[in-house]
Amino acid sequence: MPTLAAIDVGSNSCRLKIARVVAHRLKTLHEDREVTRLGTSVFDSGLISPEAMAATLRALKRFQRAVQAHGVDRIRVVATSAMRDARNAAAFQAWVNAETGWNLEIISGLEEGRLIHQGVTAGEPGAGGRVLLLDLGGGSCEITLSERKRIRETVSMPLGAVRLTEEFLQKDPPPPEGLARMHQLIARELRRAHRKIATPAATLVIGTSGTAAALSETLTLAGKTAAIAKRSARPGATLAAGAVSTRDVRKLAAKLSRMTLPEREAMPGIGPRRAEIIVAGAMVFAEILESFGLSGFRYSPLGLRDGVLEQMLAELDARASVHREFEHERWESVLVTARRYGVDPRQAEPVRAHAIQLFQDLKSLHELPAEYESWLAAAAVLRDTGKFINHQNHHRHTQYIVSSSELYGYNRVQRTVVSAIARYLGKSRPLPGDRAMRNIPPEEHRNVHRAVVLLRLAVALNQDRASDVLRVAAKVYPKRVYLELKPGRTGAELELWSLRKEGDYFREVFGRELFATLA
Repeated sequence: MPTLAAIDVGSNSCRLKIARVVAHRLKTLHEDREVTRLGTSVFDSGLISPEAMAATLRALKRFQRAVQAHGVDRIRVVATSAMRDARNAAAFQAWVNAETGWNLEIISGLEEGRLIHQGVTAGEPGAGGRVLLLDLGGGSCEITLSERKRIRETVSMPLGAVRLTEEFLQKDPPPPEGLARMHQLIARELRRAHRKIATPAATLVIGTSGTAAALSETLTLAGKTAAIAKRSARPGATLAAGAVSTRDVRKLAAKLSRMTLPEREAMPGIGPRRAEIIVAGAMVFAEILESFGLSGFRYSPLGLRDGVLEQMLAELDARASVHREFEHERWESVLVTARRYGVDPRQAEPVRAHAIQLFQDLKSLHELPAEYESWLAAAAVLRDTGKFINHQNHHRHTQYIVSSSELYGYNRVQRTVVSAIARYLGKSRPLPGDRAMRNIPPEEHRNVHRAVVLLRLAVALNQDRASDVLRVAAKVYPKRVYLELKPGRTGAELELWSLRKEGDYFREVFGRELFATLA
């Protein structure tokens, strides 16, 4: 039973969650959280301050002791908005790695939304219908529309509570002019969100993060239970059990904006650190709920770290229920990206099928890790996306498009590997100093070479064939490899010639001769 750990390095706080895999599900063993305000200086100067770095590193070292005590087998550490914006993010990543040995991975806003969705829908009862998720962190706010546990739309906006407080609300109580300017920014960002999510028509609205927790707890402690909230909602609207109403959120936001910091700290449900940023957070929540015509929201303690754990489980355990959803979502993202750049996945299917067949038939030869099978399939479908920019040198454009695209379920290194596999289908060969290889760990270079050869063979087997797809059988011997082709109606001469052209590169990578023959 492997033990997994996820760490979320947010703009306001760092969170740790450790869980063990039991019967293909996650069982929580330990949780921890510390407010470090990593984003405070970033949103003002564009740089992470030395003090914020030191505070965050102290929290990570404490987390590391817990990770070691629980005998964690696999860990993933992700960072969000502050690290996305900071000009010195790379320096802090290097410092974290030097002190802990961990790779601090910076994820995009859309990937953050996807992971939050995965964590909430996997563990929150009633999240299988049409659900709107609102996650308001320190630096950004993600809105995700989900239906049957699958994402329909996601939008990420720079409306985090720490970011807005630093920009607009540095005086106490918050000045009217600061509140007005903040309202203008929120309204502008929500107009952009409405272009992607027009009318959510959600049966359930779930709020996550510290702001949602503080609003929910404060209103509940003040006697705003679900029954009272339901009566105060707009006519015909319904609220889930335990929800708080939009009207009460708006009243609380207005009340908080008139209070001093000591007065906010004294309110039940709002701690000293949350009181510093709660005005901005409450205002954003109220504006979102009103803008989308929502009755209210229900708080969920699940979030980004839970989504990271669920993805780790999906990658580790093929029998886990989340595995099938994860693979489907990841593959759908590949297909959407292909179509966006003018590639018909149906036309790419024969190459993908041959690439997967060669991966399976030549396992004893290539010895690639299992995850390369899906990466190879993605590269096969995306290999011609570069033609959207220019047919000339389109493989180089493909590498740029794939590495820069938002492929759900692929981290930055994985996208870079997929882009490199798709890049080298012309005359060039992967070299360590190439742009495509530069951001790939050196230990993966050998695997990329081998995957490139497999895709080149799959492409060679499909030379402008319409519906006459060749069948191929592979036989591996100590000094040679045979590919036996069964010709279709139009023969296989062009494919034989194309395969034989790959012989030199095949020998260079695998140390064996390649023979292509007719069955």
